[in-house]
Amino acid sequence: MSRIDRCSRVIEASPEAVYAAMTDPDALVDWLPPDGMSGEILQFDLRPGGHCRMVLRYCDPAISGKSGDNADISDLRFLDLVPGSLVSQSVDFVSDDPRFAGTMVMHWKLLAVPQGTEVSMEAHEVPEGISQADHLAGMNASLDNLERFLAG
Repeated sequence: MSRIDRCSRVIEASPEAVYAAMTDPDALVDWLPPDGMSGEILQFDLRPGGHCRMVLRYCDPAISGKSGDNADISDLRFLDLVPGSLVSQSVDFVSDDPRFAGTMVMHWKLLAVPQGTEVSMEAHEVPEGISQADHLAGMNASLDNLERFLAG
């Protein structure tokens, strides 16, 4: 059975502001990398069927990363984009390690609530090389960063 990792957070911002932060490549590299990492977008074509190539680099040079060379490289394809509501994407990690093979599907759902926006993340088909504890910690760190980014 495939694993699904989930987390959510209410962020004091409108769904439109959250969606804008999720679909702007400059904003993404500010908030998406979890603690201890930095980001770079190499390609970005925001449309259903469009492609994004992202590099997340570890600040600790002793960590080799999924792609080697101190980095995690991911190839994303946008599956569905609904302004103010949904960002769905498939994610393939560039790695020679078979534990990171396969396509993970991420759904970021945005729901207006009185306090702002409930941001729910679901990751389907998570590769076995990513422990659930590490993945949930990284997902929650990204939500922490998104909340700080939107707070200004």
